Amino acid sequence: MFAIPLAWLQLKREKIRLLVALAGIGFAVILMFLQLGFQDALFDSAITFHRNIEGDIFLVSPQSTSLIAMKSFPERRLYQSLGFSGVKSISPIYIGFGIWKNPFWEGPPMPQTRSILVIGTVPGDNIFSLPGFRERQAQLRLSDVVLFDSASRAEFGPIPAKFEALQPGDMPIATEVENRRVEVGGIFQMGASFGADGNLITSDLNFRRIFSSREKNLIDIGVIQLEPGTDLQATLERFKQNLPGEFRVDPQKTPEQAKEDFVVGDVRVLSKAAFVAVEQNYWKESTAIGFIFTLGAAIGFVVGTVIVYQILYTDVADHLAEYATLKAMGYRNRYLLSVVFQEAIILSIMGFIPGYVLCIGLYSLTRNATALPIDMTLARSIVVLCLTVLMCSISGAIAVRKVQQADPADIF
Repeated sequence: MFAIPLAWLQLKREKIRLLVALAGIGFAVILMFLQLGFQDALFDSAITFHRNIEGDIFLVSPQSTSLIAMKSFPERRLYQSLGFSGVKSISPIYIGFGIWKNPFWEGPPMPQTRSILVIGTVPGDNIFSLPGFRERQAQLRLSDVVLFDSASRAEFGPIPAKFEALQPGDMPIATEVENRRVEVGGIFQMGASFGADGNLITSDLNFRRIFSSREKNLIDIGVIQLEPGTDLQATLERFKQNLPGEFRVDPQKTPEQAKEDFVVGDVRVLSKAAFVAVEQNYWKESTAIGFIFTLGAAIGFVVGTVIVYQILYTDVADHLAEYATLKAMGYRNRYLLSVVFQEAIILSIMGFIPGYVLCIGLYSLTRNATALPIDMTLARSIVVLCLTVLMCSISGAIAVRKVQQADPADIF
């Protein structure tokens, strides 16, 4: 079968056709890489905040659906958890979207404004493991001081660069959030997402000053840390049995999910894994974004299949007489079919390589333009490579029907 590289010799004979085929396959590879990359960036950016909270059990309102749609609940429910054995500490988190005014805007007279996610926390609770947060969290004890996310979109202004350029004695960077003057006291890194273009962290007192209309006894997320060695499932069961209010579970949840995600009264109790899963499921199932990206990847797959089929079908049609001659010489259909499949595999590998290289650059361009965490991963590369091989194999399977029609009598 491989003594004479017939498949490769046929492909390289028509160099223009080969280049067109590789361009079409490369386009399909790029489309699949981009769509799957955007989808992964969506899910990863959505849970960056959740992953970087150091907590074991989380309390939220049953009406909360995601980080961008949080509903408040009474803070006393968080304090009630201190009565359970194994609870080490509790920390409230406040979530709100405020209007940020770009302090370095040099456009029209009206300053540029943009919505930004504001996170309030109690100074000293030390519950975030975000890069740069712990080094600067002492600044949150000061009035009207915020920490700015260095991975926010550029539309908020060159805050990270300006902050790093400050010298002792320089005036701090000052701007407005919700029409209240604040100063940037430090930089941390979390990253933009499809729900929030930028992020701020401030103290609980400063948060209330910025959002003065909010009731003081309401919080958005309750974080509970357990003593080392405490059984998480046993603690969750105690919460289920002893928190005031009626216990209920979504009937659509599996028994395993119900152990880590349930509602008692006016509060939803989740383990950290369930807290992350709720956010991911919101973007996967409750929005059209995940479906759109999956559909885009499927379209790339179909487009590539059609392109490869056209190339292989044309190649087979051009060499039909040669295939008939091989049959007359005693070669069986199995050998001739293998030649077509070899062409499909060669095209898939040769088309994948330039598409992969170009996508690395496109990922970098997208990451710089949108601040989304989109990078080339080994798992995604393997998935797209397998899809490319499958795409070309399907095309080959359709095109081989023409080979079966090759009749030695056709050449006489």
